[in-house]
Amino acid sequence: MRHLSILLLFVFCSFKSDCQSIDKADAICGKWMSAEKNLAVEVYRVQGTYKAKIIYFTGGVTRDKPMETITDKKNPNPALRERKVLGLNVLEGLTYNGNNSWENGTIYEVQSGKYWNAAAHLDTNGLLKVKGYWHVKLIGKTMVFRRM
Repeated sequence: MRHLSILLLFVFCSFKSDCQSIDKADAICGKWMSAEKNLAVEVYRVQGTYKAKIIYFTGGVTRDKPMETITDKKNPNPALRERKVLGLNVLEGLTYNGNNSWENGTIYEVQSGKYWNAAAHLDTNGLLKVKGYWHVKLIGKTMVFRRM
């Protein structure tokens, strides 16, 4: 009986550790507004990786048209140029790397129709910093988001 109790305690503790690492990985999930307040995304988990879709945007061409009508006109694939930007997945494939860091993702830049490598991290102030780069992480552009 004592061995069974120890085994159950061990299983419970290891399950709890797994849950804690899942909780840390899911810290990126939720709705985020850019520092410029011109873009909002929702980050969510799908089969162990993280994606982000556009839930709000403004500026550029949206001054003349409602954002619900804007399409992905710069997409390199002509078959995708009529899809709506609102609701579009623009970040895919991020995996949790520990230490509030997510790596190995791809980010889509709607304005140019280009795909970039992507990484993200949560800083000590709770800001989400998403970096788009081309092969070399030191060179790229970082966007800062606050939780909504």
